[in-house]
Amino acid sequence: MPPEARGQRPEVGSQTAKLRSPTAELPLLAIAGPTAVGKSEVAIRLAERFNGEIISVDSMQVYRGLDIGTAKPSPADRTRVPHHLIDVVDLNEPFDAAKFSDLARLAEAAIRSRHRMPTLCGGTGLYFKALLDGLGDAPPSNPGLRAELEATPLAALLRELAERDPRSYERIDRCNPRRVVRAVEVIRLTGRPFSEQRARWGETPGEPSGDAAVLGSRGRSPRQSDGDASPSADHESRITHPASAFIGLMRSPSDLHQRIDARVDEMFRRGLVAETEQLLKQGLAQNKTAMQALGYRQVIEHLQGKCSLAETRELIKLRTRQFAKRQMTWFSRQMPLNWVRIEATDSAKTIAERIATALNASDWVGPD
Repeated sequence: MPPEARGQRPEVGSQTAKLRSPTAELPLLAIAGPTAVGKSEVAIRLAERFNGEIISVDSMQVYRGLDIGTAKPSPADRTRVPHHLIDVVDLNEPFDAAKFSDLARLAEAAIRSRHRMPTLCGGTGLYFKALLDGLGDAPPSNPGLRAELEATPLAALLRELAERDPRSYERIDRCNPRRVVRAVEVIRLTGRPFSEQRARWGETPGEPSGDAAVLGSRGRSPRQSDGDASPSADHESRITHPASAFIGLMRSPSDLHQRIDARVDEMFRRGLVAETEQLLKQGLAQNKTAMQALGYRQVIEHLQGKCSLAETRELIKLRTRQFAKRQMTWFSRQMPLNWVRIEATDSAKTIAERIATALNASDWVGPD
């Protein structure tokens, strides 16, 4: 039961927290959740509170120039707390989960060398998984086969995937050609189902946890009563260090949808169309990974005369809501998160204080 439910609401001081034991390994904090849930500001406040630096876990914020459409942290936010894995590659450079994992481990080591707390924050599940659990035994991409598969109709690839690996077919995002191509590529290269070669997270039934239980080696997924939730599951994390905390932020679907709509409107107000036009001159359309970023692809279709600006705005809102739902499904099935429910009236400061109170009440960290 959360402390406030028992009539207790301990004040969180402004001093920086530190490990109870000076010989203990510095802690690792992860803040995950769907787009627009409010991860960034909460993570910044927690990093300020616990003397941390943020490692962005976002597959699109790594690209220079993809600023407005990816809701990249502002220069002011990056001044408040150091951020890593943002603006690390140009649009003409390849980037994937393996590259992210390598760079994130270097950033984590550098942060720890400064006796600060690595704070993971983002919504790209595969990147979390790559860093925390590895990528499994899947082989590297084969350029020749990849080109052949990319030229194959998506429907044909899905039929092949359904026949050769029904488990992956059921779980994969079938509207994402890049992921379908990769799954079929691995199957053809190895002769084995893609699902057998991926790093595994345990799956058993579970119930949601409260703020007071925000720490531990087991995370629990959310349940919602409106049919918009993911299947609940418990997960055993391979990370057993007692200083690891995996926190998921969630809101009601109606609240999240309102925040998504407001964010999209703000992106257009800030100049998403002009940014997309500039990125096209820099090669955005040739980068198949970057073109997966929500917003840019739809704006390009508008610039090509395929839809009006009003239709584009509404389509981006719809696609983002659909993406947020898929994120919740992925995180609830694949990561050992302890979920913190956010009400529409809660501020980032309030949520950060609730989490900090729960952390300080555990054996994880304590005040100076």
